[in-house]
Amino acid sequence: MPGKPSFSQTCYHACGPGSGKRIVSGSQAIRTQLILIGTMAIWGLNVSVIKVLAANVHPMLVATLRMVIAAIVINLTLWLLRPPIILGRIPLAQCLRFVLCAALMVYANQIFFARGMVSASATNSALILALSPLVASLMAAVIFREKLSRVRLLGVALGFGGVFVVVIMGADASLAQASQGDALVFGAMVSFVAGGVFIQSLARQYHALFISSVIYTVGSVMLGIHTLLDDSVVLNEQTLLGPGLRIWAFMAFAGIVPTAVCNMLWNKAIAELGVARTSVYQYWIPVFGVIFALVWLDEPFTLWHVAGMAGILLGTYLGTRRA
Repeated sequence: MPGKPSFSQTCYHACGPGSGKRIVSGSQAIRTQLILIGTMAIWGLNVSVIKVLAANVHPMLVATLRMVIAAIVINLTLWLLRPPIILGRIPLAQCLRFVLCAALMVYANQIFFARGMVSASATNSALILALSPLVASLMAAVIFREKLSRVRLLGVALGFGGVFVVVIMGADASLAQASQGDALVFGAMVSFVAGGVFIQSLARQYHALFISSVIYTVGSVMLGIHTLLDDSVVLNEQTLLGPGLRIWAFMAFAGIVPTAVCNMLWNKAIAELGVARTSVYQYWIPVFGVIFALVWLDEPFTLWHVAGMAGILLGTYLGTRRA
């Protein structure tokens, strides 16, 4: 995923020590809301940035370098803020859970997403990623055996129907080509959401910033090992100098701003506004994502995209509602 957290991830961040909702002034709340809108715009822009990177750099290098940069920024922030953490008291079972979440939320997520963006359009990808709150809600219902109401089932049908319309009926779409990249992007979103579901129990004992630090560090190591063992990745002068300074500037931006900084701003907003109010802003991601894809990449936008976006947003709203 391009730095965007799932609805389940927002849940575990909000449950972390010291991250509970607190009373804020009106001006501070407005400032936080404006920061959230900016964060959604950057996450929407990031989809197009990754599309450009995937067209110029090997997908594994895109995935690895982005996460390494993000891990460095998050660990530096952790070192500067120094939240109360006792490393020696982490049981083995929880260490394994950290590793599992890193494998899902960073390793698998980034491999699927970077490879998918080679053929998937930024427009389709932004709309597919908008399903993350709906998929998280559906997973939670299955895991905790929560009964799905007719309204929520209708939401699930509308959401996935919207993605089907975008992928199959859009301009130049085909089951053999375009849907392959779209399927990988969908797999990236599902793996990220699944990791968020598994990690929720850790947030009751560990600081949210520490959780992010461990996940991104372990995930970056996994990606680095995979890249070194991947014969298709050739590390030479042409690989490093060929893409040009502009592409490497995009790489630095993708790792620092959307992945590291925006996730930390998102966590801070949850602490001030609460999960319910903060998660509503995720509906802006596909809107900004589509706008940037149209303006920057000049991608086609048809009535099928309009219908698909309407189905996805309405379906996500209905599918994540609680009685």
